[in-house]
Amino acid sequence: MGWKEKINQRVAASAVGYWFQLEGSGHPKERKGSQFLTEFRAGLATFFAMAYIIAVNANIVADSGGTCVCSNDPLGDDPFCKTSNTTSPLFNLDYQLCKTEIKKDLITATAATSAMGTFFMGLFANLPVGIAPGMGLNAYFAYTVVGFNGSANVPFQTALTAIFIEGFIFFALALLGMRQWLARAIPRCIKLATSVGIGLFLTIIGLTYAQGIGLVLPGQAVPIQLAGCLEADIAEGKCPDSVKMRSPMMWIGIFCGGVFTAMLMLYRVKGAIIAGIILVSIISWPRGTPVTYFPYTDLGNNNFDFFKKVVDFHPISNVLNVLDFNIAGADGGAFGLALITFLYVDILDTTGTLYSMARYANLVDPVTQDFEGSTIAYMVDSITIVIGAVLGTPPVTAFVESGAGIGEGGKTGLTAMWTGLCFFISIFFAPIFASIPPWATGCVLVLVGSMMVQAVVDINWKYIGDAVPAFICIAIMPFTYSIADGLIAGICLYILINSLVWIIAKVSGGRIVPPNFEEKEPWSWNQTGGVIPPWMKRLASGKKDFWRKEHEVPGSPSSTEGVTEKIEGKDAGSDKGVDVVGEGKPEKVA
Repeated sequence: MGWKEKINQRVAASAVGYWFQLEGSGHPKERKGSQFLTEFRAGLATFFAMAYIIAVNANIVADSGGTCVCSNDPLGDDPFCKTSNTTSPLFNLDYQLCKTEIKKDLITATAATSAMGTFFMGLFANLPVGIAPGMGLNAYFAYTVVGFNGSANVPFQTALTAIFIEGFIFFALALLGMRQWLARAIPRCIKLATSVGIGLFLTIIGLTYAQGIGLVLPGQAVPIQLAGCLEADIAEGKCPDSVKMRSPMMWIGIFCGGVFTAMLMLYRVKGAIIAGIILVSIISWPRGTPVTYFPYTDLGNNNFDFFKKVVDFHPISNVLNVLDFNIAGADGGAFGLALITFLYVDILDTTGTLYSMARYANLVDPVTQDFEGSTIAYMVDSITIVIGAVLGTPPVTAFVESGAGIGEGGKTGLTAMWTGLCFFISIFFAPIFASIPPWATGCVLVLVGSMMVQAVVDINWKYIGDAVPAFICIAIMPFTYSIADGLIAGICLYILINSLVWIIAKVSGGRIVPPNFEEKEPWSWNQTGGVIPPWMKRLASGKKDFWRKEHEVPGSPSSTEGVTEKIEGKDAGSDKGVDVVGEGKPEKVA
């Protein structure tokens, strides 16, 4: 027996092994194939797959301007300090330096939030899933709710307040079982379309100058136009034809950040995304080159001075605890829309990712269709959202990159705990993460978008009542540069079309229905398991140890609880419908 096997056996036989249900621990629900050293390797794989979020999230959220105030505009032509061309008379150096400090704050805040949330996700929920500020949610926060350099209707402080409130609402929904029910009740086509739409939204961001490789610009005669020139060459919002596609940063981003990363992903090299970011960053760090991130300017000198520290703890000074509960100064409608959208998108994003990762790790109960530790996982996510808002970050969510660790053999919360420790260590390398240029992360956004749009093949394109709302949801998000608008359009159109079909069918006595109505995906508000969570049912029945599941009660013959869902047909889109078996007779759901 080698030293690895000895370590795995000793840990499995300890209290740690029993808590995390390692193989050989003697736990009644031990997870087959789970070993201590394998969990360690899986945790590293998850971190390297997720580490890009530290730089990407900071870059995106800093584009909102944070708490910086645009002033000293002598011409009054750029009230939001949007000009980034250092040669322009409208360029505001003080504002750009302030945004640099915001970015440094957000590096620390992102790493700290990810470290805490991921660690406790593993410790309490025993899931091999990492959580961090979500891609898509941060873009919605920065470019739609607050707006680039604060140009939208909701101030940065008020937007964080909406996220803070959202976290407590999520906690209540998780405690009462509503979050699980709501996730199941949303039509499947809209769930899938949301992921696809956000993927296209991220792609647009990755192609722009502010947070990408600078391939496109807002058009004049057309909505969007090809660019690819240096920012200094942009005149009157246009990239002259003579210098189009001449930006060296763009080509470095495409080949070293895009093609190189795609090839690594193709051969399933662990940490492919972070490898591409590191390569482009290293190329961009030397001064005096055409692609340097540290030009000999005041802003470049300031960034380089911070970069030279390498190891440094940067305290959060500008975005820490800036919540503003006085929403009178903000657009009430915009604030309410932001709160509702954060709620909706995070419910879909976190729940969908947690279910898919739990299924990948073979942790989903085949009877209840729930995964182990779901309620605690939602609570950890909710509390992390609250703390993240205090630190200045957008809502956290479960990361699909956790699949990298699960693919390495991670099956327990130890994987997430190792990932959380890696995020904690990264806090002290803020100068490195703060010096990653946008063209290093632009193609990463495009690649993440390509992974998110894969869900498009699962949408039910056969039935118009499912297909059109899903397509509108997908199209509106990137075309309006707003996730909220896409969600609202998709949901409203789904309700309108399918309500009209239902009304016509009722009025005609069932004689007038679409020819292929049987191909519609089944939907009902009466979801499997109902709204009331199992622990409340046990409490109502008089059980003193209501917090325990049935299989945890000594002498109980039950290994699971809940109701049984029988799906007739080959999949959820089958024309046979769904039989929900609970207390009483089966109910046929259209």
